[in-house]
Amino acid sequence: MASTAPQIETAPLPERPGPRRVLRHHWLVRATHWAYALAIIILIMTGLNIFGAHPRLYWGDAGSVDDRRGQWLAIGASGPAAARDGWLELNGTRHTTTGLLGVSAGPDGRPSLVAFPHWATLPAMRDLATARTWHFFFAWVLILNGLAWLGHALLSGRLWREILPSRAQLSPAHLWHDVIEHLKLNFPKGEAALSYEVLQRLAYAGVTLILLPIVILTGLAMSPGMDAAWPFLDALWGGRQSARSVHFLAMAAITGFLALHLVLVILSGPIRQVGAMITGRLAIGGQ
Repeated sequence: MASTAPQIETAPLPERPGPRRVLRHHWLVRATHWAYALAIIILIMTGLNIFGAHPRLYWGDAGSVDDRRGQWLAIGASGPAAARDGWLELNGTRHTTTGLLGVSAGPDGRPSLVAFPHWATLPAMRDLATARTWHFFFAWVLILNGLAWLGHALLSGRLWREILPSRAQLSPAHLWHDVIEHLKLNFPKGEAALSYEVLQRLAYAGVTLILLPIVILTGLAMSPGMDAAWPFLDALWGGRQSARSVHFLAMAAITGFLALHLVLVILSGPIRQVGAMITGRLAIGGQ
């Protein structure tokens, strides 16, 4: 007589919950984000074109080709006409920068004696008038967009809830932990992705609340019309040439932030991150 083995019933595995799409960014946050991106990129590129008209920076109220007492930075070229060397001079020390600064390949492939290469400026050729027109227009775009962003951040409470770090986040232990997590490329997942960590908050607050206002105020200080109406703007920075130097340094810091921001977006999942800034919704869970 054949024996039958006992049948063992196994419980079905629980279904893993799928990802859910959570509203992460308000429509105004998304709109101002992309307006910021467009305005800042165009302002940087037109600003580099404008800088090329006099590629020197000074501290104080005076500075020119004939008066270099306060000069701390200069970009130029020297040597025989057939083989010019580009250079960057910083606090009296000259560094060769041929191919990038001072001398670089123009659109036609031939050496061009410009402070910054054509691919970094707008327009690509030397055109001070057009660069200034675009620069001033997008400066107002930046100002109006910044006021809209700040107004929403204040009225909605987003400034304190998501941008400014809390006291607990500023503790040395918490700061160091976030630094280590970024170095390991361990980015927040799940519910933790719905809020910014301390390094993100410091970066966003530094750009929107410090660097952008500095760029705007120093830009106004360099305008002869604004200087005549509000002479304290020049004095605030120690002179018009100092305002120009601070303007340049703030621009360089913002450029560095943009580069780092793009790298981190790519490393943390560009489709997910960019999609959230377009649709407003972030997929979490189901991982």
